[in-house]
Amino acid sequence: MKSIEYIQLALKELDAEVEATLLNMKLSLKEKDNIMLPLLQQKKVLTQTLEDLTYLKEHPPTPNQPCGISKYRED
Repeated sequence: MKSIEYIQLALKELDAEVEATLLNMKLSLKEKDNIMLPLLQQKKVLTQTLEDLTYLKEHPPTPNQPCGISKYRED
């Protein structure tokens, strides 16, 4: 799955950004916190997405399996 590769690349880039921010001595701790918060939130979302896609790749749904939405429909 190409999407797994793209997410892994994005995670590597995020790690590089986090490391660069941590090593930047010109920034105060508050500035580092402000920069790091959105990066870490993105990392959390990407990590969860990677776990979900990996699970789906290893445990694919059976073909022609009903999604179950029909039981909530009123015909």
